[in-house]
Amino acid sequence: MRHLMFAILTILISAGFASANDDIQHYPDVLDASVSQHNGRFSFAVTLSSPYDSRERYADAFRVLDPHGRVLGIRELLHDHASEQPFTRTLTNVQIPPSVTYVTIQGRDQRFGWGGATLQVKLP
Repeated sequence: MRHLMFAILTILISAGFASANDDIQHYPDVLDASVSQHNGRFSFAVTLSSPYDSRERYADAFRVLDPHGRVLGIRELLHDHASEQPFTRTLTNVQIPPSVTYVTIQGRDQRFGWGGATLQVKLP
């Protein structure tokens, strides 16, 4: 009986740790974005949130996608933003075909790649 109780306790503890790990945020979220147009090119000011930010792991990019998922521009982020959450960075000089009326912005995590909450933005 003692061994059975120990086995059940071990399973319960393991399950608790598994569900705790499931709660870890895997991707940065795009919270806000503004877009402007200058001389036929677009600029984006994008606000990301990545509460896990540290020197070991952080949001390291965001990208602008057309409605078909094609990449129109990427902004690489070269360091963590642990002391600045959420944070806003810009991507400028993005060429977008005239037929595109909206874009989707997505963040990237160093460890897990592209994902998280995205944001659709209507072009001016």
